[in-house]
Amino acid sequence: MISRLIMVTASALVLIGSGYAFDNAAVDDVEGEMLVKAATESSLAAPAVSEVYNDIAPDATATEQLLLADTASQGGVLLGKVSPDAVAIEFDGQDIDIADDGSFLLGFNRDAANQALLRVTFSSGRVESRTLIVNPRKWNIERVNLPRRKRTASAAFQKRRAPELEQIVAARAFQSDSQGWRQQFIWPATGRISGRFGNQRIYAGVPGGYHTGVDIARANGTPIVAPADGVVTLAARKPFSLEGHLLMLDHGMGLNSAFLHLSKIAVNAGDSVKKGQYIGNIGSTGSATGPHLHWSMKWNAARLDPMLLTGPMPQ
Repeated sequence: MISRLIMVTASALVLIGSGYAFDNAAVDDVEGEMLVKAATESSLAAPAVSEVYNDIAPDATATEQLLLADTASQGGVLLGKVSPDAVAIEFDGQDIDIADDGSFLLGFNRDAANQALLRVTFSSGRVESRTLIVNPRKWNIERVNLPRRKRTASAAFQKRRAPELEQIVAARAFQSDSQGWRQQFIWPATGRISGRFGNQRIYAGVPGGYHTGVDIARANGTPIVAPADGVVTLAARKPFSLEGHLLMLDHGMGLNSAFLHLSKIAVNAGDSVKKGQYIGNIGSTGSATGPHLHWSMKWNAARLDPMLLTGPMPQ
């Protein structure tokens, strides 16, 4: 979700509201499929959906302006805008793309530090620096008083897995001109949430990998739709070893989605899809304990919580 933006001068950046809000052990941490969801240490519900900002732009005659929506949160993103004389944005050391209308997107990993540095350079040469406060979230934690079971991948598995990982990396790296990142996201399917982003097991004091997406439990064959506009960057007709039939969409500006364990993929690589368009069916292919949709998202390297884009599951 994206809350309404507030325009401020370059000398007075204000952060307001609550965050809006993706994955990979390749795409998913398979251990996340095995999490016991009922045993929790603490939890934090996604904030309520607020109005999407899409109608306020910097004054075309003004200079050195910066707009930013919401305070940041772990697993979320922020949408901002800058005036036309902004020439560069740097976020924690990485260069950020700026859309033609001055809009930009920032993402915060599940374990993001409590502060992040934003630097905007204007054509005058002046640099505006601001420290963004990143609100921590509490995660569902299951503590197991046993050491983690060791797994050794066979040579045959590693040989089969290598080209799959190459395809996933290439799909994540592809950036289209899709405008889906500007939209209010919808759920690709509705149903019981059987796994939440950030869930984690700790084995005898040693943290395991956390769950990198949200799981929606529905019957095999249930249709799914695109949560926002996007371009298909991967459509695995042959099931991958872990992800099964894997579909990946690029929403633009470094934001992308992955849909795992599908029984059917209804689109092809290179297709442009619209928000709400049918794209496939839920299944249990790959490493899955039963039929469900695992939906994960990333902004560049940051893993995001899809539920922060959509708000609560519709009843």
